[in-house]
Amino acid sequence: MILAGDVGGTKAYLALYDFIDGKLGHTREQRFPAKDYSGLEEIVKEFLGADKVSAACFGVPGPVRNGRLRLTNLPWTLDSAELSVGLGIQHVFLINDLEAYGYGIAELSADQLFTLSEGDPSQTGNRALVAAGTGLGEGILAWNGRIHVPFPSEGGHADYAPRNEDEIDLLRFLKQKYNGRISFERVVSGIGLTNIYEFLREVRGVEEPAWLAKRIAAEDPNAVITELALAARSEICEKALDMFVSAYGAEAGNLALKVLSVGGLYVGGGIAPRILEKLKDGTFIKAFTDKGRLSQLLINMPVRVILESRAALMGAAAYAEARAAELSGISPRAASIKI
Repeated sequence: MILAGDVGGTKAYLALYDFIDGKLGHTREQRFPAKDYSGLEEIVKEFLGADKVSAACFGVPGPVRNGRLRLTNLPWTLDSAELSVGLGIQHVFLINDLEAYGYGIAELSADQLFTLSEGDPSQTGNRALVAAGTGLGEGILAWNGRIHVPFPSEGGHADYAPRNEDEIDLLRFLKQKYNGRISFERVVSGIGLTNIYEFLREVRGVEEPAWLAKRIAAEDPNAVITELALAARSEICEKALDMFVSAYGAEAGNLALKVLSVGGLYVGGGIAPRILEKLKDGTFIKAFTDKGRLSQLLINMPVRVILESRAALMGAAAYAEARAAELSGISPRAASIKI
């Protein structure tokens, strides 16, 4: 079996995979609150119990250097060599979380994707991946003439680029709130939706009814804003989600231009599936393709939403199997194929 992990600042999401006729077969999974544990090794041991695995790969937020990463939001330093020894797993790999997501795309079936724009599906070339969730992840899938090879990026931390008066004033609001530079992640992420809501309330003066203020204070603001916006029950929530989706589409288009992703743009992360109905209304695609003289280039790019919540885990599992097979000469995937 293969152990796959998606490790973030607040949780560790682990799963076991096997291979059935060359395809990933999901065995079991579990989420762990990361702050309740001293490190990843403790979590993995609790998860595995008596199960034995031949290889493991963990997708992690941030740049991995020589198999080592210090997490930003947790007091953990992860080292693949130390994990291999501590866990008794011969092959352990650490890769960027968006890199894991990128490897997962090749494992997805058609029903795990939703096409926002067909574009020109006959085009072959690079792909791009943008994923808003707790933060904003971006990745590149470079076409080498045979397969797409994922590369991580920290593009979500690039400077926020406002496009109209509302966004210019939003930038001013956020610069004051955060006392300095503003990245796209401050706008296109979970906290970004709340930031936009606060801007509309405090700067634009959009009314926040008392019942809504009470819910925002008592519950997860993003969940409340999304719920009421999709149900068309609150003007301020609808405006917030509209600004959010437009900014999301614009940054997706920026990434697509930089990567020249004629092979398609993929929208991942936890937010997109929850707001799929809003993504379908054209706001995202309008902003995505609004690139002046190069608009037609974006119009021709297929745009697909990843619906599968395990995509990053699937990618980590696929990577672990492939790299371990290179090193050992033994491939569980190949061995599972019936001749």
